[in-house]
Amino acid sequence: FAQLPVAVPAEIREAIEQTVRNIPGPSGAPDITLTIYKPRGAKAALPCIYHIHGGGYVGGAASQLEPVHRPAAFDLDCIIVSVDYRLAPEHRFPASIEDCYAGLAWTFANADALGIDRARIGVMGESAGGGLAAALALLARDRGDYKLAFQHLIYPMLDDRTCVTAEPNPVAGEFIWTPHNNAFGWTALLGHEPGREGVSPYAAAARATDLAGLPPAFIACPTLDLFIDENIAYAARLARAGVPVELIV
Repeated sequence: FAQLPVAVPAEIREAIEQTVRNIPGPSGAPDITLTIYKPRGAKAALPCIYHIHGGGYVGGAASQLEPVHRPAAFDLDCIIVSVDYRLAPEHRFPASIEDCYAGLAWTFANADALGIDRARIGVMGESAGGGLAAALALLARDRGDYKLAFQHLIYPMLDDRTCVTAEPNPVAGEFIWTPHNNAFGWTALLGHEPGREGVSPYAAAARATDLAGLPPAFIACPTLDLFIDENIAYAARLARAGVPVELIV
């Protein structure tokens, strides 16, 4: 996050309103915080990006992405709702995904008041946020309460089995997010070592056996990123399940 721009131009700050809302979390859990960016003076309902921050399931915060979210809401003329979810290892699965679902449910329920077009709400995230976005698309499909317009996954953290693969990628994962970090993040989320049988697809989306009926997907990943193989594999599986997908490597 240190490389993000630190100042948002005054024109954008004036054009994009920011509000922070504390809303009810999942049943029996603490409230969660949503940060909302909305163009001022919108004349009609706008599309919405429901954004989930990254951080290996153990770190990060929505507030760190204000220098990205404000300009994005301005450039795209859309509303961005960014969720803060409980982090591992203090809060293991399913805390984070249930927090994300609760925030999505609130967004749909309050779409009219927020000026959001319910038919154009999609999920987006990077790294662990991308993994949560993919898992949220699965959970929304399976619970049947909300229909998402898209899933936008940037180097998503999808598969705990990457930690234990017999043939790791020989060039990926040397920088920033390493195999050691990956094993720590997954262990923190799951509460046990990664790679076991029985891991929920709502924790690791690549574990899902059925990808049919998911919203259209955009997936992007750099070739040196540790997640490159699992991202390509997930894109291929989406395509084979009849889901429109665009993959950028």
